[in-house]
Amino acid sequence: MPELPETETIARDLHDMVRGARVTRVSVPRPDVLRETDVAGLDAALRDAAVERVWRRAKLIVLEIRGASGAWHLVVQPRFTGGLIVDDGQLSESERRYVCVSFTLGDGRALHYRDVRRLGTVALMAGERFAEYSAGLGPEPLDPTLTVAAFSGCIRDSRQPIKAALMDQRRLAGVGNIYANEALWLAGIDPSREAASLSDPEWASLHTELRQVLQASIAARGTSFRDYRDARGERGRFVEQLAAYGRAGEPCRRCGHRLIGTHAVDGRSTVFCARCQH
Repeated sequence: MPELPETETIARDLHDMVRGARVTRVSVPRPDVLRETDVAGLDAALRDAAVERVWRRAKLIVLEIRGASGAWHLVVQPRFTGGLIVDDGQLSESERRYVCVSFTLGDGRALHYRDVRRLGTVALMAGERFAEYSAGLGPEPLDPTLTVAAFSGCIRDSRQPIKAALMDQRRLAGVGNIYANEALWLAGIDPSREAASLSDPEWASLHTELRQVLQASIAARGTSFRDYRDARGERGRFVEQLAAYGRAGEPCRRCGHRLIGTHAVDGRSTVFCARCQH
């Protein structure tokens, strides 16, 4: 699933690639991905509208679009296999097969939302509705104002395992399975520990390591295992730097002990070192 680094990469690319572009045609081959609108509503709102800004909130890609009917937020949640890609005419037919929603742009390019399993969503929201939706999400882990105290304050009252608490989007926005595994390995914290049990030094370490791993992954344009591609259709390179996620059974890069893989913590793949994560 695209997490914060992947959606940040896509949003930055799209902002550079389509800001100022005008939508001339809306096509929805698979309307089951639409939320809070239908095909007619999407077309009426966005046809002849211009893209003003593209940015990220949590694991969402947000396109701010303004047209004759007003200002809108097109909110894309890629989930497991979704993604936004700009097509300059070179996209293969095999890739186009999974297009769910497509916007033809005034310069002849197209912006596609494609999704192999169609588990992601494309929602159309007015500004007030988006503000309400966003308010239900936790703070951003890379926000400069999110101090160690504010970070721990979002999570430390949870009786959940710390890994599950980190991934709770109501507490902290944008962190998913990959980077929860990585941050906890880097901080030397057992993913199954109750969040409320962490000490102040452990919160400080986790805050630092989480921010650093997210920033490193953004610099590498995200992590690609199977489906994730950036807005240009390219794979992310951070997979080469992963120390925990996807490495069950391999030696720990810190102590050499064999990494353990389990689904017992939160039902998701958890990889950790029993020797140096406490």
